[in-house]
Amino acid sequence: MSDPSLPGSPASGPAPAPAADPSRIRILLADDHALVRRGVRLILDREPDLEVVAEAGDGAEAIDMARAHAVDLAVLDIAMPRLTGLQAARELAALKPGLRILMLTMHDNEQYLFQALKSGACGYVLKSVADRDLVAACRAAMRDEPFLYPGAVTALIRNFLDRVRHGEESADHILTPREEEVLKLVAEGHSSKEIAEILFISIKTVQRHRANLLQKLGLRDRLELTRYAIRAGLIEP
Repeated sequence: MSDPSLPGSPASGPAPAPAADPSRIRILLADDHALVRRGVRLILDREPDLEVVAEAGDGAEAIDMARAHAVDLAVLDIAMPRLTGLQAARELAALKPGLRILMLTMHDNEQYLFQALKSGACGYVLKSVADRDLVAACRAAMRDEPFLYPGAVTALIRNFLDRVRHGEESADHILTPREEEVLKLVAEGHSSKEIAEILFISIKTVQRHRANLLQKLGLRDRLELTRYAIRAGLIEP
């Protein structure tokens, strides 16, 4: 009687496929130039914690690949046929909210930079320095940190200063004085009842102010409100 544990046994089947390494960042790479994809893949796959698991030649295919594969990070070229990287980024951000997105482009262009950030990208990497910056950008994205090349940072600062000079509303003036008062008290740990008594307003009004604060600042809870209050200098850490 044959031993089923032996390789030649009729009961033995094909070896199972190796399980995916959960410590590796699974990457979707989209660029309409095959040579560029090959070069970028070489940069990424030689890192022990990075792995390209899907490739796409345009934005529409990138969305299909994201549906078909478990991916943690999408690296998208901006200029692609059918759907651009910017259009794909918007759709991917809606399709998979937890997916991190990096734009990899030859364009050192402020308009593209701002559009990329609005589309949901957390980083903007130039192809000309991809061998230097791309790996660091991938790891920063997975830490939920933005990654911008130095020229992009300069562009963002210049844009902010231009808005301030033209009197446009800045982040420091999003909140009304009353909302700042409520925010400070919330961050100090006061309950809605206590805040109502301190400010001589109704509990319902306090709750409305808290809801407005969360909506205006794009925050979720008291902890995030407290962190914002510390950054804004309303309370000490």
